[in-house]
Amino acid sequence: MRLLPVAIAALIAASFASTPAVANTEQLVANICDYVKSDDKNRLRKKMKETRVKLRNVYSSISCDGSSLLRTAYSSNANDVGEFIAKRMPSSDLAAPEADGKTILDWASANGHDGGPITAAIKDRVGGGAGDED
Repeated sequence: MRLLPVAIAALIAASFASTPAVANTEQLVANICDYVKSDDKNRLRKKMKETRVKLRNVYSSISCDGSSLLRTAYSSNANDVGEFIAKRMPSSDLAAPEADGKTILDWASANGHDGGPITAAIKDRVGGGAGDED
């Protein structure tokens, strides 16, 4: 009788130990990038919820073809996903320089993405909105 619970526990432990975490991580990143490029906010939200991953925790470690998620959203005209990402990021991360030393707003301005909903969402988060006058 004691053998059955021990066997079940061993089976459960073995299933966790043999899970290819690297392959799952690579697939998750690929899915996230695809959802950003296709402006599919609902599928992105669902995938993040299924995997119990928060954007704020993984944003800096995800790169889509060498670009951050927000830069990918800008480049793909993925306004809905870009706003979604911007609203879930801490303002300190949005104001921080990325790998090339430019903040997301500096990069957007330099690449002709000054206006639009993504920029507005980022400015709302970092305090650079239209109501900020001296």
